[in-house]
Amino acid sequence: MATEGDSKKRKRRGGKGRTRNKTQNINTISSASFTNEINPATTSNSSRSNPNKSSNFLDKMKARLSGGHFRMLNEKLYTCTGNEALKFFKEDPSLFNVYHVGYQEQMSHWPELPVNVIIKWLKDREPSYIVADFGCGDARLSKNVMNKVYSIDLVSSDPSVIACDMSKTPLESSSVDVAVFCLSLMGTDFPSYLQEAHRVLKPRGWLLIAEVKSRFDPNTGGADPINFSKAICELGFTTVTKDFSNKMFILFFFKKKEEQLRDVNEIEWPELKPCLYKRR
Repeated sequence: MATEGDSKKRKRRGGKGRTRNKTQNINTISSASFTNEINPATTSNSSRSNPNKSSNFLDKMKARLSGGHFRMLNEKLYTCTGNEALKFFKEDPSLFNVYHVGYQEQMSHWPELPVNVIIKWLKDREPSYIVADFGCGDARLSKNVMNKVYSIDLVSSDPSVIACDMSKTPLESSSVDVAVFCLSLMGTDFPSYLQEAHRVLKPRGWLLIAEVKSRFDPNTGGADPINFSKAICELGFTTVTKDFSNKMFILFFFKKKEEQLRDVNEIEWPELKPCLYKRR
């Protein structure tokens, strides 16, 4: 015959059993939830019944990973020399494509692209002008003008692109009419790119530079555009005009003098602020 003590013991044992079951259920739910978060396409019924939701989740995750890779590569290019960047991409050329996919994503949010402004500028001038596009990316400039264009970048993503360090191009001296730097003064040794542009330009040839506006805001650590223009003039150019009208970028227009005035290493160059994106 059961006593009151036996009944209490059974209740206590039953209570412990229910507690263990509850703990096991929590662990199971947490594990399932974690699995769903990592791979929603293979778990919950709602995901299986709504493949678009799973696809959207994976697309967002891929975009975040791609954005992270882009920010890392972008920082690398702004904080190393051109030769170091060339070696970096030679070791893994696929990273160049990763960078430009991220770059195009960033540019898609700009109301106006500087390359399109430069394309229009060229179309308003002589189609006989020979152009050197330093840091050409996807060579969009060459594909949208009638001019002969030497497209130059660290990696050749197209047969028409010359892969090289932009401070040491295979172009002949005094062989081009227009040298373009469209958001491409990225290396810590950027003055050597400008010296190379001076070398390959014909006398009275044009130097066009488009750069992110924040790089020339002294209030936030950017270079003073006046000092930047002064340094380029000391290299052997004259300032024609500066265009500050765009919200996102600045355009500088220079013309080459007959002779180079000073060596690039003798000029006091302002430090251009790296254009770095916030980590998320």
